[in-house]
Amino acid sequence: MTSKFALPSFVAAVYGQQKGTYQTETHPTLTWQSCTAKGSHLPCGLNGAVYFAKIPIGGISSTNTAGAQYGTGYCDSQCPRDMKFIAGQANVDGWVPSTNNSNTGVGGHGSCCAEMDIWEANSISTAVTPHSCDAVTPTVCNGDACGSTYSSSRFAGTCDPDGCDFNSYRMGNKSFYGPGMTVNTNSVFTVVTQFLTTTGTSSGTLNEIKRFYVQNGKVIPKSYSAISGVTGNSITTPFCTAQKTAFGDTTSFAKHGGLASMSAAFKAGMVLVLSLWDDYYANMLWLDSTYPITNTAPGGPRGTCATTSGVPASVEASAASAYVVYSNIKVGAINSTYA
Repeated sequence: MTSKFALPSFVAAVYGQQKGTYQTETHPTLTWQSCTAKGSHLPCGLNGAVYFAKIPIGGISSTNTAGAQYGTGYCDSQCPRDMKFIAGQANVDGWVPSTNNSNTGVGGHGSCCAEMDIWEANSISTAVTPHSCDAVTPTVCNGDACGSTYSSSRFAGTCDPDGCDFNSYRMGNKSFYGPGMTVNTNSVFTVVTQFLTTTGTSSGTLNEIKRFYVQNGKVIPKSYSAISGVTGNSITTPFCTAQKTAFGDTTSFAKHGGLASMSAAFKAGMVLVLSLWDDYYANMLWLDSTYPITNTAPGGPRGTCATTSGVPASVEASAASAYVVYSNIKVGAINSTYA
């Protein structure tokens, strides 16, 4: 099944792909993006995601005729080693089956590329996160040199696994997003993401990412940071630098090029991915709970979910009918996609 978005026809720079089907479509140059979301049926431990990744168009079908529908070209900033196809080839070399998921494992190779997380969310928490990479085009990594989740050194790879995230709860506003809050996840709302550049045109370099919500006819700006030493309500280089300092986080985003790297990936063309997943590595605690679970200092709390929540076996048993609805996905000029 292929998702279809009704969009005007302009020069192509962004592509659409539905995770699980890997069918690609062509969409216009990205300046302003929005979609309507209903995530009230996503409890702790689940993540309904909308994001862009620098996935090759067609799934590297030139070297593997299985093509995009089997996910042969998938990559993201985590340099995933649990993919069964890497750069068009089966990831069988050194494959070790997972101990807690019969469908997955970890192979000897990973596939790295830039990633822009427009929307990672459940009914409790949400984050918008750009992830930078050294290279504009996807690259193959080997073993622990991939970094990220399945390697001995998380930051050994050529991409930034953590990103520069803006989660309102993590940034100190604990009443902005969730059931009955300013953005009420019990009801449908529209997510609007604005990409601003140094020149104010699509030919400039990305230097700011803004977020707005529209609910019940009201435009709601992103909450402001309430963390000491960190100001603003948008993602900029000064925000990212201050946040990493305040939280004591690794400056991997800046190391791999920051917003300039993200800008280069967008200009080269990215693929839109829609997904719904649970987390066999960290139980999604990094999104909706306290992570690491002993870190109660600023930056540790990310949502109200219990630190014991999110175990996939429990989530899959108790929330087997969980779902998220994305609709009315739009790309257009600044201020054109609120409705």
